[in-house]
Amino acid sequence: MTRKDLLGILYVSIVVIVWGSIGSIIDYPLLNKEIYQAGSIGQLATFTISGFLITVISIYLYKKIISKYLDEN
Repeated sequence: MTRKDLLGILYVSIVVIVWGSIGSIIDYPLLNKEIYQAGSIGQLATFTISGFLITVISIYLYKKIISKYLDEN
């Protein structure tokens, strides 16, 4: 496995953790204010929309971040 492969796996892992954290931060007050219930379409929409936005941002940043670490060595 190459350095690029390992960095890619690490990058995707971090993106998934960030997505889950941001989705949960958005979800928590909406659940507490009973805007929607756990397991509802509203919760699905919250995580789907945040996942889409995180994906777009992470694809944009991927080349900048990975190329920076690959160029150092």
